[in-house]
This record gives sequence, C-alpha cells and structure tokens, in this order.
Amino acid sequence: MADHQNFVLNISVLFRNIQKYFDRMLDPYDIGAGQLLSLIFIHENEGTTMQEVTRECEVDKGTTTKGIQRLIDQGYVMTRTDEKDRRIKRLFTTEKTAAVMHDIYELRGQCLNALAEGVDFEAFEETLEKVCENSRTKLAAETHYEGIRIGGLQRMTLYDYPDKVACTVFLAGCNLKCPYCFNRNYVFIPDNFEYIEPEEIFAYLQKRVGRLDAVCITGGEPLVQRELEPFLREIKNLGYLVKLDTNGCYPERMKNLYEEGLVDYIALDVKNVPGKYDETTGMNEGIFPADALKESVRWLLEGHVDYEIRTTVVRELHTEEDILAIAGTIRGTKRYCLQQYRDTGDLIQKGFSAYSKKEMIQILEKVREIIPTAVLRGINEES
Repeated sequence: MADHQNFVLNISVLFRNIQKYFDRMLDPYDIGAGQLLSLIFIHENEGTTMQEVTRECEVDKGTTTKGIQRLIDQGYVMTRTDEKDRRIKRLFTTEKTAAVMHDIYELRGQCLNALAEGVDFEAFEETLEKVCENSRTKLAAETHYEGIRIGGLQRMTLYDYPDKVACTVFLAGCNLKCPYCFNRNYVFIPDNFEYIEPEEIFAYLQKRVGRLDAVCITGGEPLVQRELEPFLREIKNLGYLVKLDTNGCYPERMKNLYEEGLVDYIALDVKNVPGKYDETTGMNEGIFPADALKESVRWLLEGHVDYEIRTTVVRELHTEEDILAIAGTIRGTKRYCLQQYRDTGDLIQKGFSAYSKKEMIQILEKVREIIPTAVLRGINEES
C-alpha cells in the first residue's frame, strides 16, 4: 500500500508554489495570486455578483470582498447597480482587463505545462477533481452551519464573560420585540442586511487562539438558530469557552447545548415581573411563554452550569418594587446583574430612559438584602 503520510505536505507545497509563481508573474500587472481566480471568473461571466464569485471560487466572503475591491481599485473591475434590484451590485471587467487577459491565460497555460512535465496530467486532473469533490461532500459538508445568521462581531471584550478575554458574536433573529432593545436590526432584519459568513468568524478565531479565552454568543436570540449546535461545536473544537445569552424561551434547547458540552456559561435575561412581561417584550397579551422562562430559571438555579441572571433596568418599565419582586423569584441565584439601560440610537422604540448611577446603587443595596451577590453592570459614570 502506498505511504500517504506526506499527502497534506504535498498538497501544501503544490498550493504554495503555484501561488508564488502567479505572484511573481503577475507582479508587473499589480495583480496577486489571490485575485487571479476572481478576475478570470468575472471576465468569463460578465455581470456576475460578489455572492456568485464567492460560491463558484469556493472562498469565504471576506476574502472575495477584499480581492475584488483591490481589482476595482486597480481599474480591472467595475460595478453597476442592477436595473431591477438596486441592492445588487453586478461586476464587469474594464478595457484594462481586456488588454491583459491574453497574457494571463498564457501564464496559466505555462503553469499547467510546467506541472504536467513527466506526468500523465489528464489522469491526474481526473483524480484531483474526484478528490476535490470528496472534500466537498465528505469534509466540508460535515459542518452544517452554513445557514447560521451572523449579524456582527465584537473582536474583543473584557465585559461580556466574567474574568475572561472574549469576543462577541451577534446572531440575527429574535422571537421577542422588546421595545427598548438596542439591536433593532437583529430583530427586524432589513431586506438589505449583510450577514457575516461563518468562515470569517472562524478565520478570526483561528488567528486569536491563545489570545482570547472565550466566545460570547448573543443576539437577537441565539436559540432560534437551527445551525447553532454545529456552529458552537466548531468553536469548541478550537479550544474556546462559550458563553450563551438567552431570553429563557427555549429551555430544552439550552439544556441540550449544555449536555452536548457546547456551552460553559449562560446569561439568562429575566426582563420583568410576570404581569409586565407582555409590555416589556413587545408581545401581544398571553403570547410570551412564561412557563418556559420558569423552567429555564429553575434549571439554572439547580447549578448545572456556570451562569448569571440579569435584568436591564428601564425607568419607564421597571419600578424599584418590580426589581425587588424579580429578585425574590430568583432568590439563591449565583449571580444577579442589574444592567443600566442605554440608548444606542438603534432602538426598536424611542421614549425610554435610564435610572441614574445613584438610583441604581440604591436599588442594588435593597436587592442585596435578598441576593447578596447582586452586582451592577454597564453603569454610565456620568449619569
């Protein structure tokens, strides 16, 4: 049987040498090897889109965007707005491209001729095509997180995961419509919303292994995402701790993630006392799943996983008595965080305000009579 121990090494050597060849040969045109595939594809498919280039060239969205932007800056590619849908930008090559494409095809042919020397190249190409297809169906297909809706990335935070250096991934989509929510676009997702590709997140995380301790998953409501489990599994495979923010509406999904070893810390929002939940969550009367929230709280209080319970305190929605009543229902909790409301300008509904720092401290002092470990978070020192 053939010795396959150098397979990965050989693939790496082949890739790097081809890349070096094109970087060297394309240098007079101010084009890098990273732009070659995109330029050829656009030249052969005038009017294509960024999404089609990403899919057909099988690279992540971030790499495609950077590569095409360089081609635009160098004058090889231009964009035109689609006449029927102004959200779509179509890509076209320019006269400058037409003047160099003959040379580029010649360079590609010389590369193939050099690689084919002394080799049954036709048979090699057939085999390589089959191997690549296997990689798509047997390797890449194992992820199943391609459909996850990622709205944003905060590259570093010392705030979101207690005692850890973390980044925060924002997932778009939520089952609630809390009027004071400061992530409006993650709830009412605009038609032209641009999601972040999962590969961009993993490329960032791979570079930060050893520098970041954890990844915080927030939203929106992360548990509405069907592909959340495989997405978290990839994060855990990189060695990161995972913190999950949730509104408590999906206790079984939350428990399953813990049982699968995919979450290390859970932050649960208790938004108000039961009689004010409809108003606080922006839902019609009787729709909010109160029993699901009770189950989520009960399970966390049992101490299965490290956790915190938190409430964002809004002057127009919460009285001091409300906060004390909430504290009474979660008596014995490991950590209760009172968060000061903040207006980011991206609110679902305007007209809300925060309690001052002094008022928040006064509320905290009374809450600590019930939950001694209660803390304040996100306090504006100037308030």
